[in-house]
Amino acid sequence: MSDSDQTGEMSDGLQVELFHPDSDREPGDTNIQKFGFDIHPVVFPVALALIALFIAVTIVLGDSASAAYTWLFNFIGENFGWFYLLAVNIFIVVLLYFAFGKFGNIRIGGVEAEKEFSDFSWMAMLFSAGMGIGLMFFSVLEPVFYFTSVPAFWGAEAGTGAAASAAMAQTFFHWGFHPWAIYGLVGLGLAFFSFNRGLPLTFRSIFWPLLGDRIYGWPGHVIDLVTVFATLFGLATSLGLGVAQVNTGVQYVTTDILGILGSFPNNTLTQIALIALITGIATLSVAAGLDSGVKRLSTVNLYLMFALLGFLLIVGPTIFVLGTWVEGLGAYFGSLLSLSFYRGTMGGGAGTVSAWTVFYWGWWIAWSPFVGMFIARISKGRTVREFVLGVLFLPSMFSTIWLATFGGSALSGAIGEGTNGVVGAYNELGYATFETLGMFVMLNQFPLGAISASIATLLVITFFVTSSDSGSLVIDHLTSGGKHDVPRAQRIFWAVTEGAVAAMLLYGGGLSALQTAAITTGLPFAVILCLMCYTVYLGLDNEYQILESEEFAERIQDMTEEGDVDIATTGDEVVTDVQGGDDPVSGD
Repeated sequence: MSDSDQTGEMSDGLQVELFHPDSDREPGDTNIQKFGFDIHPVVFPVALALIALFIAVTIVLGDSASAAYTWLFNFIGENFGWFYLLAVNIFIVVLLYFAFGKFGNIRIGGVEAEKEFSDFSWMAMLFSAGMGIGLMFFSVLEPVFYFTSVPAFWGAEAGTGAAASAAMAQTFFHWGFHPWAIYGLVGLGLAFFSFNRGLPLTFRSIFWPLLGDRIYGWPGHVIDLVTVFATLFGLATSLGLGVAQVNTGVQYVTTDILGILGSFPNNTLTQIALIALITGIATLSVAAGLDSGVKRLSTVNLYLMFALLGFLLIVGPTIFVLGTWVEGLGAYFGSLLSLSFYRGTMGGGAGTVSAWTVFYWGWWIAWSPFVGMFIARISKGRTVREFVLGVLFLPSMFSTIWLATFGGSALSGAIGEGTNGVVGAYNELGYATFETLGMFVMLNQFPLGAISASIATLLVITFFVTSSDSGSLVIDHLTSGGKHDVPRAQRIFWAVTEGAVAAMLLYGGGLSALQTAAITTGLPFAVILCLMCYTVYLGLDNEYQILESEEFAERIQDMTEEGDVDIATTGDEVVTDVQGGDDPVSGD
């Protein structure tokens, strides 16, 4: 055995000895292993039964189910919108405290943990799983909507320069720090309790400080079942609703721009066929695994984004776009605090806040188990500070560049003149139609519109695939008792199931209703995330105390005498360097 292997075993042993909880339970220790599957005996079958039940109820009840879900969502928005706003602001403060306080140097995975993926691959995967598909459409739709219907908070006149500045700032607000704070908090909690404590990579593990071994009982089962429901139906509804946008994009490129293929069909059967195609690609990616499939596809996805972004910056109104970005950032940062707490109760803008901000916050929170768990799975080896900086700031800033480029290009020429090709199309087509066509209408205003629209359509498809396969991997973890590696057959099963659920709901007309239902899960999850702030604090504080303890210093000293650890002292700071590891661990 090599020296590095011996050192790794000793370091892992140190992590287990000092940091893992005193429990004889292990992830997936009660699993059933048959027919190429490795499944949790409760979560897997109950999840399947609940999925079948909800599909049946939603399709059978039809409009009644839709009306019930809509009423519930409106009730939550009107009565608990204030709680959404307050909670998400708390998440940002807590996450920044973890990063820049005494916990910042704690490494996910323990003292000797190494990064599993390069920084570029890590960024590509977390961004593709996070919100890339939404940016493809809302980056044009949202600024144009606010430009013509300015939110009450800004007090600007529609169609003016002030309206354009407000439109960009409001859009930055919805896609900036706040959603990524939600994802970052969930991802940090899941990564810490899984990699540093050896607990299952499922949502139940976050509550170990409060529940202890009871996370392996029914309290834990219920937590994971709710997470499976939110993840699968969130993905399935997004896949089903988004495939309509893919269908519209293909039709627009082939028929309206290129004038070929006659009239490309835009109907339910075509969209089900597209779901089958996307699911097939996602299944191949999932079957290839995280490193060979998901990572490569996410990297290709990011390159396509850069290509489309660079193309529009070159052929579009470059100077106007850059000015839009800077001015939008100024308005965003200048109003960030007041905008973050603006409910509209006293200013007459409550309707806009409920329809947009509360909607977004509920959607991000409902998606947080899926995105957060995927981020956790790919983040081993990074310090808490590095994790927060990577998850919170870099994607947020890239989002603002993307939004300014596409939103600014859409607004170019309309300010003070009332309309341009894009704004005019919005006024003519209406919100519902423009939602699927806005990106393509905007690209067609500039040279090589057919090529850029084709790339945009391809990018939408790859975003769907990366969301689908990363979501399938997350559900695999949830239904396998939190194991990090699950059989290929099980990964394929959930990828196919996700596509089948989307197709059935699309055919039965229940997608929109179920999307509304999925968003309402944001309320109970918001309460859970508030509680999670405390449990993650307890976990990090316990780890910090151990790292600073005499027992840890003595254990490191013993390993040093055996030649496995070097200790360097710089001032009042003690740095322990485990041989075979890439980075030191330092105590504040």
